Amino acid sequence: MSAGSEMSGPVSPGPALPVCAALGLVSLLCFMAGFGTGVEFVRFLSFGALLRNISEGSEGESPLLWRDAIGDSQFLRSLGINVALLLVFVFQHSLMAWPPLKEWVIRVFGVLQRSVYILCTAVSLQIMMRYWQSFPSGPFLWNVPTAPWSTLFPVICALLHTISWLLIFSVLLIFDYAELMGIKQVYYHCFGMGDPLSHKSPRAARLYAHLRHPVFLELLVILWVVPSLPPDRLLLASALTLYVSCVHRLDVQDYSYLRSQLEKKFSLFTREEASADRETLWKND
Repeated sequence: MSAGSEMSGPVSPGPALPVCAALGLVSLLCFMAGFGTGVEFVRFLSFGALLRNISEGSEGESPLLWRDAIGDSQFLRSLGINVALLLVFVFQHSLMAWPPLKEWVIRVFGVLQRSVYILCTAVSLQIMMRYWQSFPSGPFLWNVPTAPWSTLFPVICALLHTISWLLIFSVLLIFDYAELMGIKQVYYHCFGMGDPLSHKSPRAARLYAHLRHPVFLELLVILWVVPSLPPDRLLLASALTLYVSCVHRLDVQDYSYLRSQLEKKFSLFTREEASADRETLWKND
């Protein structure tokens, strides 16, 4: 018998109310940390790259050349700090998803495993964003310092970033956000309902097994479509592209399921809107 079928059996009594309250409080705090860090990460990836001045140097100052930067000890030190910050994030994000360590965390923290994962991810991201070293004076892999592109191209980038983030948020509509952030696991545990994943369909369970980063193309647009590409952005975009490429395992069946679920979500919204329109007409009559 599979683990999923075992967990979807009879409902068992949940823990005592004080225990449930404590678990709920911890999961809620981890959720708030994860959500707040996600908002800050949007600012870090998009707003920082789009709203800052392209060169941020004084007027008439030429950007630093690559051959000069490579020989600059301060440049190499800052680049090394960024590499270390990225390694911390990737190491934490991957190691805690490694099955042996994941099982150990479950044994130690129980139903709070997902919440602990979200909290640790939030901490590693906060460290990376807090100590990230920027290179406002270049050198640049590309840059658009002359009019009219110095104004027009950032607007185009901002539009593409907005569309990409909206697509990312629409994908979140398909998934159970409370489960993704570790809240639903605590809720089910307190009511003795087992693992939320055991209540999902085989197609959903298959998707969750493959799912790490479902918004691959949109993330690539956000990382690479920027008005200028200094060394820190080049390093960030290259490292995250390589990392996401290695863990991106969705196939045709997964995309088919995603599409069907998204269509169902939109049909629900359409029915609710139609019902509201009919109710308004009925009241007017």
